Amino acid sequence: MIGQYIADGVILGITLALGAIGLTLTYNILRFANFAHGEFLTFGGYFALVFTSLFASGAAFGPFTFGWNFLAAIVFAGAMTAALALLLDWLLFRLLRRSGVAVTLVIASFGAALMLRNVVVFIWGSQPEYYSRSIAIAREILPGVRLTADEVFVVASTILLMAALHFFLTRSRLGKAMRAVSDNPALASITGINVQGVIHWTWVVGGSLAAVAGVLFGLTVQISPEMGANLILSMFAAAILGGVGSIYGAVLGGLIIGVAESISVPFIGAAFMPAVGFVLMFLILLVYPKGILGERS
Repeated sequence: MIGQYIADGVILGITLALGAIGLTLTYNILRFANFAHGEFLTFGGYFALVFTSLFASGAAFGPFTFGWNFLAAIVFAGAMTAALALLLDWLLFRLLRRSGVAVTLVIASFGAALMLRNVVVFIWGSQPEYYSRSIAIAREILPGVRLTADEVFVVASTILLMAALHFFLTRSRLGKAMRAVSDNPALASITGINVQGVIHWTWVVGGSLAAVAGVLFGLTVQISPEMGANLILSMFAAAILGGVGSIYGAVLGGLIIGVAESISVPFIGAAFMPAVGFVLMFLILLVYPKGILGERS
């Protein structure tokens, strides 16, 4: 039984990790905590729903939800959410960055989150949606661990995406530029790096990752207007637990939070799952104030 809870926690944790990576990138380069990031997950889930409704028939998916059409829906959702993030930056955050006051950006992100959430309700309604209403049959892949094909797809696709992100940040010119700006924007600008261009790409990468996280969460659970709001605090907990500013810390923090919340269900119930992540974050930060993989001062 415990193996099943751990498996469920890993699936939740990798979704949190994808979202926490975007939060960490935003914090590193733009220097503020973006509470509207959770709504990017929500929009990503709904953008994929629009794509599957318009361009995919139920028969195209076969016995599982995912397929080539669904992969195209993920790409579409990532592109549309990245465009939404750029638009939000151009309309709101770009203007407020000139003040140099981080608190202003944080408060503005709260307002943007509320606005975006209500836009979702206005367009798609308040009722939950599903990519497929077919019954998903779980199969035993390890002793005591049963997963559906969709859940296996979520794990495999997330691992591939994180590996691609690692090579992007460590090998590509743009990835190295993003790391340089996160370390010292002024010095990066002096060396010839286009800081404004890096900021744009930060929104693109962060928004795309959030969209994928929203789609994968909707694939295994459901899509709802409150989806991003329900996950945003857990994503912040994952980013802080792993070490604010550490991409790999965000992944580790997401997995720890996800597994801890899932294991707690038989003891405290599902309603109190988010509290477990915050308690765990608090306890670890008492010992490691910078987070598990955060830089030591």
